[in-house]
Amino acid sequence: MSQAASEVLDYVLAGGTVIDGTNTPGRRADVGVRGDRVVAVGDLSQAAARERIDVSGMVVAPGFIDSHTHDDNYLLRKRDMTPKISQGVTTVVTGNCGISLAPLADAAPPAPLDLLDEGGSFRFTSFAAYLQALRETPAAVNAACMVGHSTLRAAVMPELHRPANAGEIDAMRALADEALASGAIGISTGTFYPPAAQATTEEIIEVCRPLAEHGGVYATHMRDEGEHIVAALEETFRIGRELDVPVVISHHKLAGKPNFGRSTETLAIIERAMTEQSVSLDAYPYVAGSTMLKQDSVLLAGRTLITWCKPFPELAGRDLDEVAAERGKSKFDLVAELQPAGAIYFMMDEDDVQRILAFGPTMIGSDGLPHDERPHPRLWGTFPRVLGHYSRDLGLFPLETAVWKMTGLTASRFGLAERGVVQPGFFADLVVFDPEQVADAATFDRPTERAAGIHSVYVNGAPVWREQGFTGEHPGRVLNWSGQ
Repeated sequence: MSQAASEVLDYVLAGGTVIDGTNTPGRRADVGVRGDRVVAVGDLSQAAARERIDVSGMVVAPGFIDSHTHDDNYLLRKRDMTPKISQGVTTVVTGNCGISLAPLADAAPPAPLDLLDEGGSFRFTSFAAYLQALRETPAAVNAACMVGHSTLRAAVMPELHRPANAGEIDAMRALADEALASGAIGISTGTFYPPAAQATTEEIIEVCRPLAEHGGVYATHMRDEGEHIVAALEETFRIGRELDVPVVISHHKLAGKPNFGRSTETLAIIERAMTEQSVSLDAYPYVAGSTMLKQDSVLLAGRTLITWCKPFPELAGRDLDEVAAERGKSKFDLVAELQPAGAIYFMMDEDDVQRILAFGPTMIGSDGLPHDERPHPRLWGTFPRVLGHYSRDLGLFPLETAVWKMTGLTASRFGLAERGVVQPGFFADLVVFDPEQVADAATFDRPTERAAGIHSVYVNGAPVWREQGFTGEHPGRVLNWSGQ
């Protein structure tokens, strides 16, 4: 027994199978915690501990890291973070798709920035002020925060539907520099969306120049995930090369029936790029996506569910085809009348979803929208769905690989030091789950059902989820970029 383990431990998780987040076989071991750290892993039957928790038959793993969230505002508004801790998530990566809560003061932010808004939410004129608010009123989970390029555009440009001029690029670069100096772990873009659709590649490169000095990731919801996805991938790789920074391709998918099956093509392209530069990707385990309701023929080609609608709130949860039929209009034309609104789009092929999930370096990110009236079930079910449906039931990959894809792999790609692995000296972000029972329960009809099989969750050593409920603890911290 080590000297550290010979001292009194706060608690021991005893008798479980440790799957440590390194994609190596699980082993029977106890895990000892003192303060915010794991201090011992092994046979701790003789160790002195204030509490010994029997987790026999359970898996002890690193807390899951949600690589793609829009929890920027939810961390402040709903600090218990129940949709996340109830499925084993201990860290969320925010500021994705070019959308961050700061730096922007705007009572009526443009779509899709309004996906984060609950009225008066965009009030932080500096990224430092936003991070300070997170530190002063911590949530139940850790937060690693990126600054969004679309938010920078909204803060600087009076008109978004054009390329930025030199002065505006300089102003955005200065805001990006402040955000990274304050603790942002990277910059994200969402050129798929109207506020950034007219941004040139050169604009993005110049705005993101501070990444070279401060370090951090460049994450992107690419310009196109359908017919022109190869060109979008090449643009993404070019930005990473020009800046010499790690790239993360957000929620990789092939949208629209004409593109079904093309993941064989795109994954081969991504794999080749990985041999030449730092490229990562994440995905969510569903054939439907969710975002703003948009007049997009590819998105609207399949079934579309309304998740929220400001002018007609009673339509939340309704099928867009049914509403269009009732009103005697095409659903494409109806979209304009329902703005602002959000939707779920059934636009992907299951074979592509499985192929992307099974691709070795793919991380897991929920892309959940916590402020939606009727959210996509991925908000509550992503991680148990990977563990239960895709790993255990379908055998897409071993349980150890599933855990790695949502822990150690993600921590390394987002520069989160001493996170994502169960080993002495690392932070005690831990989840205990039943490998036979873990499963997602949220559905498109009942999207907020809590997952099954999650026994307990610990963040920085403190229990946040026990006996199927929030413990009242808020031990989350703001995490900084520490490199790869």
